Amino acid sequence: MTDPKQDFSVDREDLERFMGAALAVAGADQASAEAVTRALVTASRMGTDSHGLRLLPHYLQALKGGRIKGAPNMVFHQRLAATGFLDADDGLGHLAGYSAMEHALAMAEEVGMGAVAVGNSSHFGAAGCYALAAAERGYLGMAFCNSDPFVLLHDGAKPFHGTNPIAFAAPVAGEQPYLLDMATSSVPWNRVQQYGAIGRELPDQVAANAAGEVSRNPSEIAALLPLGGSDFGFKGAGLGGMVEVLSSTLSGMQHGFKLLPMGGPDMSTPRGVGHFFLAMKPDAFVEEGTFAKGMADYLADLRAQPASPNARVMAPGDREWRCQAKRDAEGIPLDSANQLAYVEIAEKYQIAPLTRLD
Repeated sequence: MTDPKQDFSVDREDLERFMGAALAVAGADQASAEAVTRALVTASRMGTDSHGLRLLPHYLQALKGGRIKGAPNMVFHQRLAATGFLDADDGLGHLAGYSAMEHALAMAEEVGMGAVAVGNSSHFGAAGCYALAAAERGYLGMAFCNSDPFVLLHDGAKPFHGTNPIAFAAPVAGEQPYLLDMATSSVPWNRVQQYGAIGRELPDQVAANAAGEVSRNPSEIAALLPLGGSDFGFKGAGLGGMVEVLSSTLSGMQHGFKLLPMGGPDMSTPRGVGHFFLAMKPDAFVEEGTFAKGMADYLADLRAQPASPNARVMAPGDREWRCQAKRDAEGIPLDSANQLAYVEIAEKYQIAPLTRLD
């Protein structure tokens, strides 16, 4: 990786090798390193670059600063037949997420449903990774997480909620799962940064300046608008609040407005992020095969609907699976900033650099 101006794509296995090695040197135990690598590579394969490989430097910094424990003692407390609490012990949120979903799936296998609240955790990347983990096993899965404030309340002037994602996944027989992974803001924060970097004006009704006024200029953005914009933002704000209640209130954590910023400068104090996960067994509700047939019929009807000119109707996840197939075949791309970041990591942690695919 010597010329960041050149196109640079890497093989999935090489990226996994690099991430695992860097995390191990930074102090992550094997389970933590594997969970982070799994989540980041899953996101990057699907094209969710904002929550994929670009986050590795941040997690390494948080491990180095002591905000996150590399070898946590996570403890699960099952409260009732279908509910429990996972104390993540200030470990990496990815390990907390996959571990909590495993507990939820185990309960769902026994009693049809399983729900797990998680406390004392940290940023877990893309929420869709954990809903997907359930769908890949034949279950319905949901994942929620709070975060530090970026988003205005409806008619509010200052950020209050985080982008507080909602993820839902459902198994589809013979196909990739149905996968919805969305922020409750109009756009993610990285979209503002991306548009600023290329000198592009933002769409209307997605972001605001420091006075709480809608703005399309990326350089003056201080907050995001909730989903629905100025007129209908009560919907996004309400959804963001729902995620907050499930993630922080239910787990006994402080709500997102009081969280330390993910980006620092304090990288030594744990943040106490909360998550919530739900797994449901389809055949616990209806006769075996009923749900699978219903999903197939629903998706066939959805995808057969007429589209706007030069467009195609797609179900949630269709775009991501198309991107995954392409990147699995051609490699996962790194932009110039990530190329330089990964060169620095290789040098700092004395690990073999990534190899560019020809």
